[in-house]
This record gives sequence, C-alpha cells and structure tokens, in this order.
Amino acid sequence: MAEPLTLENSYLRLPEACYARVAPTEVSAPQLVRLNVELARHLGLDPEALGASDGVAVLAGNHVPEGAAPLALAYAGHQFGNFVPQLGDGRAVLLGEVMDCDGVRRDIQLKGAGQTPFSRAGDGRASLGPVIREYLVSEGMAALGVSTTRALAMVSTGDPVLRQRMEPGGVIARVAASHVRVGTFEYFFRRGELETVRALADYVIERHYPELAEAGQPYKALIGAVADRTADLIADWLLVGFIHGVMNTDNISVAGETLDYGPCAFMDDYHPATVFSSIDRHGRYAYDQQPRIGHWDLARFAETLLPLISDDADTALAAAHEVLDPFEERLNARYHAGLRRKLGLAEEREGDADLALDLLGRMAKQRADFTLTFRRLADLKREPDGADEAVRALFEDPSDFDAWARTWRERLAAEERDDASRRVDMRSVNPAYIPRNHRVEQAIEAAMNEGDLRPIDDLLTVLTEPYADHPDYAHLAEPPSPEEVVTQTFCGT
Repeated sequence: MAEPLTLENSYLRLPEACYARVAPTEVSAPQLVRLNVELARHLGLDPEALGASDGVAVLAGNHVPEGAAPLALAYAGHQFGNFVPQLGDGRAVLLGEVMDCDGVRRDIQLKGAGQTPFSRAGDGRASLGPVIREYLVSEGMAALGVSTTRALAMVSTGDPVLRQRMEPGGVIARVAASHVRVGTFEYFFRRGELETVRALADYVIERHYPELAEAGQPYKALIGAVADRTADLIADWLLVGFIHGVMNTDNISVAGETLDYGPCAFMDDYHPATVFSSIDRHGRYAYDQQPRIGHWDLARFAETLLPLISDDADTALAAAHEVLDPFEERLNARYHAGLRRKLGLAEEREGDADLALDLLGRMAKQRADFTLTFRRLADLKREPDGADEAVRALFEDPSDFDAWARTWRERLAAEERDDASRRVDMRSVNPAYIPRNHRVEQAIEAAMNEGDLRPIDDLLTVLTEPYADHPDYAHLAEPPSPEEVVTQTFCGT
C-alpha cells in the first residue's frame, strides 16, 4: 500500500499514563464523503493520495500509516460544574502529527474510530450526522477567523450505529493544534500525580508557548497565556453569535482553539440568554454566560498548577490571581473593539460600548436577526435612504431601530470616513453567511436520508467565503421561517 501520509507522535514523550495505545477499529465499507483539499495542502499532504482508496483507508481507520502511533488521550473534567474523574477519548483515536506549511505541529485525530479503554459503555462510533455538523461548523468558524479545530475529511463507514434509531456511521478526521485540555491537567492533579502535571505543563509550553520557557515563573506565565488566548476566543465567539453549548473543562483547549462541536449553534434572533443545548436545562452555558464560565474553567486549570508555582499555598494563589484577574478586562476590550468595527467606527471614543450595547438590547427586545442586522447596517449611509428598510424589516417595531440609528449616525459624523470605505470595512467583519442551524440540519437530513450531498456543497461554498455576497446562494443567508426554527441541538455521542 502506498502511504498517503507520514506521521510523528510527540505525545509519546509524555508519561504513559497520559494515553492508552489503541488502534482504530476497521469499518466495513468506507467511502469518502468530502475531503478538505485546501487544508490538506496546507498540511503538506497530497489531496489526490488522500482521496484515493489507500488514503480513504487511513481516514476511515482501516489502515495505520507510517510513523503513526495511534492512541487515546486520558483526561477528566468538570461537566456542568461536577467533577468526573475519568473521561478520556472514548470514540476518538489520535493517529499522530504533521508539520503544516507554517511549521506548526498539527494533530490528526479520527473521531468515531471505535472503542478505546475510555469508552465506558459507549460504542466508540459516530453517526454521520454529527460528523457532517462538525465539518460544516468548524470550517465555517475557520473562515470567520475564529480559532478552531479543522475538518480534514469525513467518511461514511458502511456500518450503522444505534442512537435514537439506526443511523449511518461516519468518521471525521479532525486537525488541531493539540488535543490537550484543561481536563487533561485535572486528571492527574486530582490523582496527586504532580510530576505528570509538570511533564504535561512542560509539553504544552514547548509546543504552544515556547516563549515562556525562559520566564522566571513559567507555570504562572502558562496560566496567563492560556487565559489570554481563551479570553480572545470567547470574545470572538460573542462577535459572531456563537454558542458552544458544553463549556465543560474537558472541552476547553489549552491551545485556545474551539474544541468539540456537539450541541453548539449560531443565534438567529439575538438574545443574550439564548441556549440551544438539549442538556443545558438551566442555561449554564448560555450565550451571555460564556465569559463567566470561561473564567471558571480557567480557575480549574490554575488550581492544577498551584503546587508547581510555589510550595506556599498563599504565594501560589496570589500568583495565579495576578495572571487570571485581567481575563475579564482583556475579553471585554477585544469584544468592545470588535463591536466598534461591526458598527463601522474606526476611532475609539467614550460611549461607543454603550452605543453597541444599546443596539443589542433593542435587537433582543425586537427579535432582530443577529447576523443580518450587522450585515445590512453596513449598507446604510450617513443620511437615511431606501437601504434603511432592509434593517428596519428585521425589527418587530422598526421605530425602535430608527431611534438608535439617529444616535449612530451622529457618532458616524464625528469621523471623516466616507460611506464607501466604511462599508468595505464593516462587510469585512460582518458575515453574510453563518452555519445556520436549520441549513445544517437540512444538509444532514439530505445526506443521511437521500444520499444527496448538494446541500453540503452549497453550504461549504458560502461558509468558506462568509463575507462575500454569493448572489446564487442568497437564500442561505436568510433566517429560518417559523417552521424551520431549530430550538435544540444535541451531543454527537
């Protein structure tokens, strides 16, 4: 067999307790559903080789390529605030790593690749539906400029899986900066295995934060660096209307990437308390709770490193607070700067945040679509004209928007930019297309029930260039009709 890719595996340098060696379970009839050609090339891989039978065998888990050392990672996690001492990769197998064209080491992991020692009662498999969902949403996030894992390929297995019903099975090849999570540190800290915590921290510093190696207090600095990336990530989620859905510590990447697309969703109508996850009955992970939960998760991460910072508990705690306390300020600064750009404001002035929050408050009251309100706002000029109607139509009471728009136009007048240049800038940060829930569900249903992949391709056309207009696909930018609204999303297990 010709090897379509050659892998390394730096995780093998970690203590053996960090992983379990396990090979993917073969499937009966693998077929390539889609291959991410652009990403494959960025990873230095040959798309033609990956798309051929030998490549599909690797992507499905039927062949372990040269240099691979397949394994499942161990981790624990706080799930909805409750600590679960052992979770781990129950349906994912890490094949190994490649160096991309930027010289960055990237994991290649197969999700849905069969049982592992961490599967508990699970079958280790994935339904094709969640595989399609993660492919579409993660690639949409990447094109929006949000730090995220990526999807290299999705494969149907030919083997059914039992969920609420029998469904076609699938495997997704996921690419990540790494798969180390906050929960990975918790797993060993709670077991009192501090030397393994130290080895893990050194590994993360070497792989993701090499500049910290020479810091006077590298473990303290690591807490701050992870906090900074997480603050930036959550601010970016808020700016595109994204709700992760399960911000458990086992889903928080220490590399600052969006990790695990289970019951996630993008808002249609704006409301800060929006929840989609079917298992989030009390709104713990609602849209507006994500900054608070992010800080809570980071505090759990900091706890695991306290013994490495100082033998004196008070000294270690004070050091952790020093680098964690700026989290909210950093997140808000990035969020408010993003809101200014979404409103077309080039200069920072007092009252800008209030102006943006006032609009959001009116959008929530008037059930205005989050994405389209900002997108259409770009087309408005300093003086009201016919373009206003496209935004006004999104508000149940358009006069509420009119009142805000008068103040906004007064603020625009304080800057010397012309309407054309402002429009270009606003359209570069306000997408026309997001992975809308109803469109993703329609694409999944078409693929699973009819074998029709055209809706997937149509979505990928717009989601990979979300800031362009795509006149032939304008309907994919529209909010759902009342009968199309998706109110709940589900885990892919």
